This record gives sequence, structure tokens and C-alpha cells, in this order.
Amino acid sequence: MARRESSGAGLVIDPAVARRIAVVGFDVDGVLTDGGVYLGLVADHAAECKRFHVPDGLGLKMLQWAGLHVIIVSGRVSEATTLRARELGIPDVIQDDGAQKLPALERWLGARRLTLAQCAFVGDDLPDVPVLKRVALPIAVHNACAEVKALATVVTGAEGGRGAAREAAELILKARGVWDERVEAYLNDRGDGAERTIPAR
Repeated sequence: MARRESSGAGLVIDPAVARRIAVVGFDVDGVLTDGGVYLGLVADHAAECKRFHVPDGLGLKMLQWAGLHVIIVSGRVSEATTLRARELGIPDVIQDDGAQKLPALERWLGARRLTLAQCAFVGDDLPDVPVLKRVALPIAVHNACAEVKALATVVTGAEGGRGAAREAAELILKARGVWDERVEAYLNDRGDGAERTIPAR
């Protein structure tokens, strides 16, 4: 399906596989974040904070704008994850504190008449293994554990929480042949798509 390269350089996803993908799933801790969790008290209430990567967020939006479903699948229940998903306009968030990701994902897919054969998933650690074994396009972040990397068709050059999700999004959209048009549309929406001319002096 693709060349697996731990460096991430020169990765190519088979366009036929990429075109079959309708859903791109992402783990949270260690994929959309660097895996760190900040715990403390705010007004005497327990609070959990996570550090998300802004360019990753744009990558997820690019997938949505290209017509793909983006789903977040986490083995932790976290208000920080819920807030980040809401900020990105991602309605589909599975948070299972038992880390039973595969059954939860299968239920979500079944309700939409979709299958694992139409899924890509980006993971980093052992709770992601059952999903990665079953999806059409398993992706590991650069700092994933050995068991996850062994299953991955693609290993990103970037680490989790530091651009890995953005890299995965770009690879999928480039393989589908739509990355350039999505970038152009994004820039045009912001009035930056037209080529600038330098006025004569």
C-alpha cells in the first residue's frame, strides 16, 4: 500500500487505497498531543489540561473540507479533548475510559453503514493495536511504540502532538490528488489565493 519509512521522508500512500478512505480516525494522547497530561485544581475542582498542536488542527479541518469523516477515538475521558473537538467542529468523539476502541469504532461505523475497510487510523500505543490491525490504512506517529510501528503502513516523520496528524492528513489528501486544490481553496477563502504582482516603481 505504501512504503514504510520511519523517517517520514518520501512517504507515498497508494492512491487507490487513499481514495477508498472515507473516515480518518485519530487517537488523542500521544497523537493529537505529546502525551503529557497536566493535572491540577481550578477553584477547588480537578482540572486536566493538554497541549494541542495548531497545525494539526488545520490538517484535520482539511480532511473535513475534502469530504472525509474525522473521528477522535480516545481511551481517556477528558473535557480538554471535548473542547478541542468542539473548537475544530468535529462532532464525532469516542472517549472510552476502558480503552475499548475497536468495538466503539465498529458501532460508530455500523450506524453510518461504513466499514473498517474505509478507515485510516493514526495511533501511537498499545490500546490502538486492535484498531490498527483492522483498518485499511494504519498510520503510526514517529514516536509510537514498536508494536504499533510494526503494524503501520505509514510511520510519520513528525512526533505525536508535533505535526504528526497534519503530516498524515497531507499524505492522505495528496494521495487522493486533492491537497493542492484544498490549499488553494483555503487561501482563496482568505483573499490570499490570487498571485500578487509587484507594482512598477
